[in-house]
Amino acid sequence: MKIDNKKLENAIVELTVAFDVDEWKETQKKALNKLAKKVKIDGFRPGKAPIAMVKARVSKGSILEEATDMILQANFVKILNDAKVEPLAQPALNINKVSEEELEVRILVPVKPEVELGEYKGLEVKKTRVTVTKKEIEEQLTNYQSQFAELSVKEDGNVADGDTAVIDFEGFIDGVAFEGGKGENYPLEIGSGSFVPGFEEQLVGMGVDKEEEIKITFPKDYGAVDLAGKEAVFKVTVHEIKEKHLPEIDDELAKDVNIDGVETLDQLKDHIKANIKTRKENENEQKFMDDIYDALIANSKVETSEALLKEIEQNLQRQGLNFEVYEQFTGKNKDAIKEDVKPQAEKRVKINAILAAIIEEEKLVVSDEELETELQTIADYYKKELAEVKKIFEGNMSRIENDLLTRKAIELVKDNLKK
Repeated sequence: MKIDNKKLENAIVELTVAFDVDEWKETQKKALNKLAKKVKIDGFRPGKAPIAMVKARVSKGSILEEATDMILQANFVKILNDAKVEPLAQPALNINKVSEEELEVRILVPVKPEVELGEYKGLEVKKTRVTVTKKEIEEQLTNYQSQFAELSVKEDGNVADGDTAVIDFEGFIDGVAFEGGKGENYPLEIGSGSFVPGFEEQLVGMGVDKEEEIKITFPKDYGAVDLAGKEAVFKVTVHEIKEKHLPEIDDELAKDVNIDGVETLDQLKDHIKANIKTRKENENEQKFMDDIYDALIANSKVETSEALLKEIEQNLQRQGLNFEVYEQFTGKNKDAIKEDVKPQAEKRVKINAILAAIIEEEKLVVSDEELETELQTIADYYKKELAEVKKIFEGNMSRIENDLLTRKAIELVKDNLKK
């Protein structure tokens, strides 16, 4: 087997593999024997007919195709190891030449992009201080107050802001009703922002059991592409108006919220403050890390990577979406979706390459003790025995080691920030 290794642009390595003639012919024999088991010939049990008869029934193309699959499956890992190439994403395979006498394939392997490592020590990145304001606590108290509000039918008067109007509605564009634009006995809280902008505001002042028209324009970025930017007329009838009665913000409200250990208003305020602080600290830590990553990327040069598209697709799939489904949700085509997620995917590819370069530059390693501790942490988290976790990661321990090395690189950068 002869392998030619060529580095292309955009972090792609091209491998041209020519297989030995003897091995290729032997594989064709194995492919024919495998196909023979599926061929039915009168008077013979499957797999028992003479090879000459089987060969007359099986096309040359089928044999070559099966043999190609077999020889690649048997040699693929060896090819990558011999070429000293580590794929960053799924390689692409093309057949250059195929006949009974020869097989030559071309494999395009996305690899780790080359990095020209810049300064990663002494970065000027600061973490801001987290504070919780009285206003933020009061806003959450108001939310709880609204959650436990009681509604009563307004006997007299018209729809007002904050009321819940029970309505029938039907929407028309150019006089034609459109799909999804109709509802009956729909309870709509005025001011909730749950309908198209301008709809709820025009309900204010309407009375009961009188059909009126509301004119709105759908936003240009509206999710349903066929409605985006278009003017519509809604015929609306209010059947009932309910007004909201807010409870007092006191100890009784605190009990109604039903949080363990919270019985008084002061305890509820403390709980709200702690939650807001935790959320802000998490957001602050995320921004801090983003700022560090931005600084690392700004200081280094990273080769453009063809693995970027794979990263984008895998990211969507991890969220349970594929391009087709995502297109239905957003109304955007595949190219537009890629452009939307490209900046974050590109950032991930670059920062992973930079951190790998830092690991190499600093000669970071993972000790047996550190690996054991990490496995124990995983075992504790999932409530499993250590031996069971070791068995799960058996043969794939490099994944844990890589995670630990990446964390070490990040901590090294953080420990060396400019004071």
